[in-house]
Amino acid sequence: MGGIRNGVVLCALALVLCATGFFMLRGGTPASGVSSAPPVVGPRPRLVSVGPKLTSNQTSQPLAVYGENLVPGLKLALGAPLSRQLPLSVVDARHAYARLPADVALDADLPQAVVDVTLAVDAGLTPEGSARLTVVNDAAFADLAAMVSSPDGRTLFIASPPTDTVYALDVAQGGVVSLATGDGPSALATWKDAAGRAWLGVAHRFAPELRLYALDALDQPPRLLPAPEGAEGLEVDGARGVAFVAEHIRDTVRALGLDDGRERWATPVDPNPRALARLQGLLSVGSLQTGQVLLLREEDGAEVGTVVPRPGVSIVGGNTEPFRAQVMGGKAPRALVASARWARIFMASLGPNVGPNAQRMEVSANSGVAVLDPARRQLVRHRGFGAGITEGLALDDAAGLLYAADVALGRVRVLDVKALVTGDEAARGAVLQELAIAPPDGTPRIRPASDLATKGRAGDELHSGPRSLALSPDGRTLYVLNRFTHTVAVVDVSEARKGGARVLRQLPVGTSRAQARRRLGQVLYYADLGRTGMSCDACHLEGHTGGVFYEKTRPMRVYRSTTALGSRDTPPYFTPASTHSIAETVRTVGGRNRFHNPNPTEEEVEALTLFTSLMSTPPNPYRDAAGAPRTEVALPDGHLGHPARGRELFEGKGGCVACHPAPLYTLDESPETRGQYLDVGTPVALPLRLEMQDLVAGAAPPSLVGAWDIWPMLTSGAAGYAVEGDHLTVGSRFALRAVLDMSGPRHGNASALTPEERDDLLGFLLTL
Repeated sequence: MGGIRNGVVLCALALVLCATGFFMLRGGTPASGVSSAPPVVGPRPRLVSVGPKLTSNQTSQPLAVYGENLVPGLKLALGAPLSRQLPLSVVDARHAYARLPADVALDADLPQAVVDVTLAVDAGLTPEGSARLTVVNDAAFADLAAMVSSPDGRTLFIASPPTDTVYALDVAQGGVVSLATGDGPSALATWKDAAGRAWLGVAHRFAPELRLYALDALDQPPRLLPAPEGAEGLEVDGARGVAFVAEHIRDTVRALGLDDGRERWATPVDPNPRALARLQGLLSVGSLQTGQVLLLREEDGAEVGTVVPRPGVSIVGGNTEPFRAQVMGGKAPRALVASARWARIFMASLGPNVGPNAQRMEVSANSGVAVLDPARRQLVRHRGFGAGITEGLALDDAAGLLYAADVALGRVRVLDVKALVTGDEAARGAVLQELAIAPPDGTPRIRPASDLATKGRAGDELHSGPRSLALSPDGRTLYVLNRFTHTVAVVDVSEARKGGARVLRQLPVGTSRAQARRRLGQVLYYADLGRTGMSCDACHLEGHTGGVFYEKTRPMRVYRSTTALGSRDTPPYFTPASTHSIAETVRTVGGRNRFHNPNPTEEEVEALTLFTSLMSTPPNPYRDAAGAPRTEVALPDGHLGHPARGRELFEGKGGCVACHPAPLYTLDESPETRGQYLDVGTPVALPLRLEMQDLVAGAAPPSLVGAWDIWPMLTSGAAGYAVEGDHLTVGSRFALRAVLDMSGPRHGNASALTPEERDDLLGFLLTL
């Protein structure tokens, strides 16, 4: 959705942009476990609203309750089909908090449940008011997101975070068993320890643990080690007994001892770290939001350099090749793999980020594989494919072959490593084969077969969604995890150098086709049917943000890519507003992304609208077990904030609520107030080739829900990014702080706050 503006802009008040978040503590219990409270007396309690309005049953979720005359003893009553009561933590007459427990189950084929919410009390006055809460049934929507192979190649391990499952797939027999995991298994690794014993490690999004499974005793309980929540990346040095975990709650990489779980070091890194790769004592860390790769010393975590494409970088192939001189930075590293033979790192991404240019070329997605030289701190070249979205990578270092999965086209590319590394002209011929991964018979299709593989469009294989790759130890078999069909394709690559790779069979990992319309929407979200290199996921990676881009037609300038998470409730979208619902956005942007080859059908619009509208605001990690803001919050820059004081400042001296009212903290939450474009004095554009940007002031106040996980901020991205010469650099990793620091007298009353008050206000914002 090339530019959803759920908080796409500068704010109009004491704070900042947009929002949505990802992780949090589990907790909360049904009201059945709560002791009876004294009767409620006095003025009748009234429920005004609940936020967020859209949530998920994937894990325990904090809820904020806004009302009048709220008193201890109240409960939050959820109507059918949930039919349960939650204890309320009441902090004053207008604010209370609850936690939706992690055991909320819905019928597997039901994508969502719209629940009436009221207040309840054991005895006393009858409360007034009601609200509605939509609960997304993620817990029944399996999503195969990661795969690794056992060291002996006999078993594949596949994670489905929403369903709390890791599957063990026997590649010879095709048998599948499920392993007991923690909450939201998100990152996998396998290794042999110093004694030669093989292990599987599983890190989690919502559980502070690293589970270690001995592969010769999978029927035994795993060892549990303490680990950070919010894990997105996991890399293990088995010989030294160290696990490296990348997490994006605090945006750190942490080294953990596998013998005792002790944290050996923790290093702050760029926002949303995920992809990791080890080479020659250095750990490469890819940041999804900055497009940079940081280099850390494995021994102590010291940051030793940054690799990011700069102006003049070599681009071979794709539509951005003529724009090398206008490169302003990088796009999200989706995968990293290390070559010991060549002392290089290979990176999957959408290519260098092209900025303002005289030709006004705005769409700079050029999916491909980049060659990084860690020793020289340099991105050597990017081999662009033009179409598709390159996702997973697998390297056969001995054979000199690199395999790249294209989730948007349903293909796997075979590349010659020597050609990639040697030079530009050699790299032009690096692609040895493109192998289509056909979906199994009976797979539902987004369009009739006659509409595919014609007029330059992608073929039927786009329904597969290759996501992750794994190689057998002998390098003769490649395993391809297909995200949409829940299969693993077994590919004979013994003749891959001659273009002879072929699919032998497909092994089912799961058979559920629950929520079929939503699944079609998922295919559409990731697919590149028009082979333009653009998809919803290209700009809104996994529904979240994707850094900054030079685009948007008019006014044309550098914009940040906004989050689509939780965007259902905050139309209109774009700056200036051009679409007023998710469906209108899907119809407009979906056709444009394909260059209208072809325009979406109404069935496609319906499916993609459903999928996108169910991308909920994730849980907040700064809430306590009752769902309430913590008493004290450690800010990312080391300061301390007090959310309760911060809330008073937000609603009072800071002057924030005029443009950021609860429950979604944006004027766009209500039909009566949405669509306002305000100039509050924050930077309109990043100061990069300003003569090539349309400097039009005014933007809508974005939602602040989940602001803890948004980087950069402001429509321009100026809260986070800075300009160094002719390219972008990371100016601040704490975007919320940057917004306050650049707020003038028109941006609420933030400029009048003392340093201590700013810390408290920031503490409150992190809890939204």
